[in-house]
Amino acid sequence: MSARCHALHQVSAQLPLYSFPFDERAIPENGIYLLFEEGENAHGHRRIVRIGTHTGDRQLRSRLRQHFIQENKDRSIFRKNIGRALLHRANDPFLTDWNLDLTTAEARRLHATRIDTAKQRSVEALVSHHLQSSCRFTVIPVANKTERLLMESRMISTVSACPLCKPSEGWLGLSSPVAKIRQTGLWQINELFKQPFSDDEFAAFESAVRAFEF
Repeated sequence: MSARCHALHQVSAQLPLYSFPFDERAIPENGIYLLFEEGENAHGHRRIVRIGTHTGDRQLRSRLRQHFIQENKDRSIFRKNIGRALLHRANDPFLTDWNLDLTTAEARRLHATRIDTAKQRSVEALVSHHLQSSCRFTVIPVANKTERLLMESRMISTVSACPLCKPSEGWLGLSSPVAKIRQTGLWQINELFKQPFSDDEFAAFESAVRAFEF
């Protein structure tokens, strides 16, 4: 597993690296993103700290905006988890309200009046600052939804099972109240420790990378 994860990091390191602010026109409309965080390294490269994709057609750019720009933690579990770690590290009781999902009208009816909106905006701003100043990403173009979701799952399982992909002592995720994040060193909850890449699937992944014209 360490060898396959090493190869995954090596291949992904060949791709263009984006940071905020990024030019959306250079990013494929469909694909998978691999995210890196300042100070995190593994296998001689930047350590992968999150792997993600999208389900709707041509929505990769929109998904990245939801993470990096749009300050709404209920539209991005990644943003919500960053905020959880920041609040938990500060022992801030607002964590309880941050965990609430106000997406639906019913949820807003039940909970909106208890939310300190100024506090929520300030936490959203802290999340944006962390993402925009500390995170970089690369993308792998994959047009087919089924292939994209399968490849995302295989990547997450490959990295989560690697004993060498460990976070640094200063990694923000170690302050997360979510045990899976602390234990894996990944900003992930789903697809952990499932089936990793087979040889044929990894060959398909390498082909997808080579197909990216840069």
